[in-house]
Amino acid sequence: MNRWIAGLISWMTATYSATAFAAVVERPFDYPVGAQTHRGYFLYDDTVRTTRPLLIVVPNWLGATAANRKQAGEIAGSDYVVFVADMYGKDRLPADAGAAGKAVGALYADRPLLRERIRAAQAAALGEVRRAGLPADPGRVAAIGFCFGGATVLELARTGADIAAVVSFHGNLSLPGTPDNAPIRTRILALHGDADPYVPAEQVDAFQAEMREAKADWQLVRFGGAVHSFTDPDARQPGQAMYDAKVARRAFAMMRDFLAEAFGG
Repeated sequence: MNRWIAGLISWMTATYSATAFAAVVERPFDYPVGAQTHRGYFLYDDTVRTTRPLLIVVPNWLGATAANRKQAGEIAGSDYVVFVADMYGKDRLPADAGAAGKAVGALYADRPLLRERIRAAQAAALGEVRRAGLPADPGRVAAIGFCFGGATVLELARTGADIAAVVSFHGNLSLPGTPDNAPIRTRILALHGDADPYVPAEQVDAFQAEMREAKADWQLVRFGGAVHSFTDPDARQPGQAMYDAKVARRAFAMMRDFLAEAFGG
């Protein structure tokens, strides 16, 4: 093998490695919600020079944990700039599932506060994108969420948020009470496990009736046999909350196709 060929192979290997394993950077960002400070995280591939859509990501009830930020970075890849919203407050992540249940229950019982926090996260993320010159396009914004986060982004849609799309993964589809909702202005994709014990048939029916009445642009996908948390690799409660690699793969593919259409191709 001559030097030219050896050099070409070496260059190609290095180039492929740099592309395949390019690091997604994580950038903490503190922002106010009322008198309280919240800490979100931007995640994006800083080797990509073009601007990308901005995804507001609301994690499951444990909040912006290392595991949930890792998943957000995988979603970001080279396609999106992701902002992981903080729904609890800086240094207030729930210590365990019991604490998370109490925190989420309090927010579900105070939907105005829930809505205030997700709207503040959206506004803060857009403001920081413009201020810091981050590689996100403020004209292409969507919100996605997981479990509690899925319910939260649906609440964002109910506020009349003018964003391109909302995607809920195994989230609560309807919440107690009947607060005043603004006209829904965004596309909605709800990805639901048909065997999810935490989102019963009555809630699914209520969501569909609500969407029809609102004349929203909506889709509900029901994955047969899937339970709660089907995208969470750490979910290991058979019959209740369980990771399903096949369903997760299909769900993320649907999300990307839905967002591509929402962002204009």
